[in-house]
Amino acid sequence: MIEKVSYIARAAGAEIMKIYNGNSKLDAYKKLDKSPVTNADLLSHKIIMCSLRSLTPEIPVLSEEDITEWQACRDGSCFWLIDPLDGTKEFLLRNGAFTVNIAFIEYGQPIMGVVYVPAYDLLYAADNGKVWKINYRRERINIAVRTSSYPMIVMSRNDVNYDQHHLYNYLKKFKNYKIINIGSSFKFCLIAEGSVHFYPRFSCTKIWDTAAGHVIAKAAGAIINDWEGNSLHYRNINRSFLNPGFQVSSY
Repeated sequence: MIEKVSYIARAAGAEIMKIYNGNSKLDAYKKLDKSPVTNADLLSHKIIMCSLRSLTPEIPVLSEEDITEWQACRDGSCFWLIDPLDGTKEFLLRNGAFTVNIAFIEYGQPIMGVVYVPAYDLLYAADNGKVWKINYRRERINIAVRTSSYPMIVMSRNDVNYDQHHLYNYLKKFKNYKIINIGSSFKFCLIAEGSVHFYPRFSCTKIWDTAAGHVIAKAAGAIINDWEGNSLHYRNINRSFLNPGFQVSSY
């Protein structure tokens, strides 16, 4: 299954890159919540939805671009949770830090996930507690979190609503650190491979933004908790589809 899902993510990413590279026309719009969406988002969504419905027709799918099956996902034991193009702002800024996210949720927990970074041809995957990345040379590399006395802290480029007081208190526990800003679920993957060590999120996110990256980081040894110390989960979902603030930590 994970190989088939990886293929689906790559297929969607290939179509995204046709638009990103200018081989196909880019159309951008604003949603009702003022967030951006492009024809690349919608094309990726169509590819993934059709593929998953063919692969597992009995399992509902919840996508950022189609929430019609959300009650079936809430009430059932399992569902697919996807973000066809996570980091649309990054896509429009042309900085490469956007991803295709596909996760499988069972009893509120993400147990399988793929994050594909099409601009860099990097694929991260986790299944049955194992995690790996496949680089642009198609080399499969096992990955794991790492610790450092000079930790790298990664934060969202667009997380502008966080409380500066909370950020100040958070950073006080580090003696030496460096902050970098990257969009999308790529942040989870960088922690999973040991390139960075902490990802604090002070504002809410949508569940499709985190699920695939969550299972990858967790399988690599990361801890993903909200600010109350509770594990991030995907059960009892409602029409807001919101996660609380959280931290991803390598130790």
